[in-house]
Amino acid sequence: MSRPALEVADIFRDHGAAWRLANAGHVSLDQMKVMSAIERCRTAALGGHVARCEDCAHTVIAYNSCRNRHCPKCQGAAARDWLAEREAELLPVGYFHLVFTLPGPIADIAYQNKAVIYDLLFKAAAEATLTIADDPKHLGARIGITAVLHTWGSALTHHPHVHMIVPGGGISLDGKRWVSCRPGFFLPVRVLSRLFRRLFLGKLLAAHQAGCLKFFGDRSGLADAGEFTAFLTPLRKAEWVVYAKKPFGGPQAVLAYLSRYTHRVAISNRRLISADDNGVTFKWKDYRIEGPGRYTTMTLPTHEFIRRFLVHVLPKRFYRIRHYGLLANGNRAANIARARELLAMPARSEQPDTSDATAVEEPRVLPRPCPCCSGRMIIIETFERGCQPRHRPTPNPAAIRIDTS
Repeated sequence: MSRPALEVADIFRDHGAAWRLANAGHVSLDQMKVMSAIERCRTAALGGHVARCEDCAHTVIAYNSCRNRHCPKCQGAAARDWLAEREAELLPVGYFHLVFTLPGPIADIAYQNKAVIYDLLFKAAAEATLTIADDPKHLGARIGITAVLHTWGSALTHHPHVHMIVPGGGISLDGKRWVSCRPGFFLPVRVLSRLFRRLFLGKLLAAHQAGCLKFFGDRSGLADAGEFTAFLTPLRKAEWVVYAKKPFGGPQAVLAYLSRYTHRVAISNRRLISADDNGVTFKWKDYRIEGPGRYTTMTLPTHEFIRRFLVHVLPKRFYRIRHYGLLANGNRAANIARARELLAMPARSEQPDTSDATAVEEPRVLPRPCPCCSGRMIIIETFERGCQPRHRPTPNPAAIRIDTS
């Protein structure tokens, strides 16, 4: 895949220093670290290695990645590794996609309390789904959930919501059979929405009473218990958005979806169009419009683009992918094995691990083939951060242009 002509890293390198100076005292340490990582990603500042094709001797320099989870360039490899593990957990049943969204007023205070409120969003959404599924009036089964947090809208605005992928059924409460949901229907959305609302507001009020929430600026008055209660009152009557999308076509469709969503960042480099004196122009989707017209472009002043991107930096050690129910980490393997047994699936055979032997016998190879002949690219040199390699890359051949005018 070719490198995009414009990257977030280019915008940060060109305008990041001025933005940091203009916003001195208002930029968190986590945001500073993200900017620095993206600016240095795949440059000599992080070191790298030199690879040469074993067939045609074509030589390339590959600089190291920053591996920051907010970097648009570093999520592909992480997603592939994660998906390889998830593929072994898929069941031969239909899968459903649920979306739980926080209302605007809660999203406003979530920005000042990311770790607390994002965590409550996960917990309330998961508890609501597990509770309704557990109810014999609905499904009467223990289900598994994979949940992914997204904090952005297409225009980079702050829009916290959780995507859930759930199999269309679960293990019966007595553990003796697999209970399938009705075709094309998982759980009643309105019931989910109202339980989600009640659970979240209860947990949010408890967090306020425990002194876990902080408020600044125009929201500083919400630190008062009475004012915070009044703030929550209209939210108890409003309809909260819980959306159930059409079920997936099958397990492979689930993997395709997960590959797009699990390690996504606020904006990909391929959505960027230009960056100039007028600002940054990028592609976005207006969800208020139906049909092809919803796909359009937006131009933001450069400093506003940087601000919006950094709004979505997550707190340190905050997990944005979580598993619940049958897929909770503690008993996941045993639960999946039991589900496979109840579904009469053949047991998965364990593949022998030959990685140690291979590492000794085989040279280190780049994951992508030679761009000239598709041969193996053997790593012939490794260089440290801030150093330059001894070997030089093969020059790109001059483009041949034919003027037919």
